[in-house]
Amino acid sequence: MLHLLFWLLTLLYKMCPGHAWVASNFLMTGPKTYLTYSRSVQEGAMSGIEECRHQFAWERWNCPESATQFKGLRRATRETSFVHAISAAGVMYTLTRNCSLGDLENCGCDVSKNGKIGGSGWLWGGCSDNVDFGERISKQYVDAQETGQDSRAAVNLHNNAAGRLAVKATMRRICRCHGMSESCSVQTCWTQLSDLRDIGNYLKLKHSQAQKLDINKKRMRAGNSADNRGAIVDAFGSVAQTELIYLEDSPDYCRRNTSVGLYGTEGRECLQHGEGLTQWERRSCRRLCHECGLKVEERRTEVVSSCNCKFQWCCTVNCEDCSQVIVKHVCARREAADGHGYRRRDRGPK
Repeated sequence: MLHLLFWLLTLLYKMCPGHAWVASNFLMTGPKTYLTYSRSVQEGAMSGIEECRHQFAWERWNCPESATQFKGLRRATRETSFVHAISAAGVMYTLTRNCSLGDLENCGCDVSKNGKIGGSGWLWGGCSDNVDFGERISKQYVDAQETGQDSRAAVNLHNNAAGRLAVKATMRRICRCHGMSESCSVQTCWTQLSDLRDIGNYLKLKHSQAQKLDINKKRMRAGNSADNRGAIVDAFGSVAQTELIYLEDSPDYCRRNTSVGLYGTEGRECLQHGEGLTQWERRSCRRLCHECGLKVEERRTEVVSSCNCKFQWCCTVNCEDCSQVIVKHVCARREAADGHGYRRRDRGPK
């Protein structure tokens, strides 16, 4: 987690003439506001990564801490595209929310459309969340980290922007009725942020539909910056701004490879039974264990906790010790006696 925050907030520690944006932004906003923004950026980055871990909790790649470190972010895979997008979205979301709550100076509701006709029977009004502010500050903080001119930097910037567009795409219109006896003959409406979970769900779908860029490597190897830019522009030509993109195929997330921060699925918990599980969660044991050449092992743990507590006058609380058996299912290596060895059923990098 700290590595991701360092990645997003390195500019806070670069207050020198060689970093023009930082210096100009510091002069523009003032020290107090600048630090206030940085706290919102930090909170937003953390919430984005927490959402990443929720979205991928039952997949082979589960948004591990290594994915937010420099080593993990150097790879331009399908998964890193999601990390960039959800991080940028989380920062924009938090800045926008804190702006609407009045936590940030020189920022408030978006009333630019108030009084204008929005549609049949309704007008713009109220306090719309100021997403333009959140987008602008998020872009300044997050995109400032991409200083390269290569294809990886271009891909990262594209995915950052796609994350911010996801915040806008999932916004909700909230309306209030007006008229005699609340007849709702006229409505006043404003826009409001969706929950970050809705944004995460939206980007998770974009992750599954992410496009691999085909960049002309000969032009990139030529070493000419103009050729590099030309090759990148050509590759981006057919890609919508809302879509996630990547350059490299994902590694085998079944296997342990600590040199690149991958720990495999051996020892991972999966879900077999339980109320309210989604189909994706119910298939987690097949995805994490069986398709990675592992078996599902049931592990039982007895947990003792206080229960049946009663208040005794005066002034003690007496409790009983109750035991409960917790059952978990984890992926374990097959024994030689199983006759199956460690053979993976190849179903992709999920």
